[in-house]
Amino acid sequence: MARIGGKNFDVNLGDLLVHVESMTLDITDNSAVAQDRGVPNGYVEGDVTAAGEIELDTANFSLLIDAARAAGSFRKLDTFDPVFFAKTPTEELRIEAFGCKFKISNLLSIDPKGAEKSKHKLPFDVTSPDFIRINGVPYLDSTETEGLR
Repeated sequence: MARIGGKNFDVNLGDLLVHVESMTLDITDNSAVAQDRGVPNGYVEGDVTAAGEIELDTANFSLLIDAARAAGSFRKLDTFDPVFFAKTPTEELRIEAFGCKFKISNLLSIDPKGAEKSKHKLPFDVTSPDFIRINGVPYLDSTETEGLR
């Protein structure tokens, strides 16, 4: 039975379809256990953040360069709403992140003895109250984002 693996993913950064060398997306949810006199007694909802990193080869990084050129600079690039989608005959996974703002962390790494493609790392932060959706299900409850648009 075919399972979802890294080769199955298509990554859309807004209108750009890119092929990633590697990619991460992490959610930090600071919800915590409530305590009374040092004893667990329910929970409190904490703040949330999400961030990740995309590693692109030069051919795919060039697509982002073209978008930055059109915007006027890398820092002027508008936020992206990336979609990470994978499907096999028996499984499907669609992760959406909203309002992602990219930075460049590893612009160039040269190893004259290396036999690998040149790669570029782009960390990003999720900046929209729409936050993350997993197979269409929002991570945050609608009451948490009410009035934030």
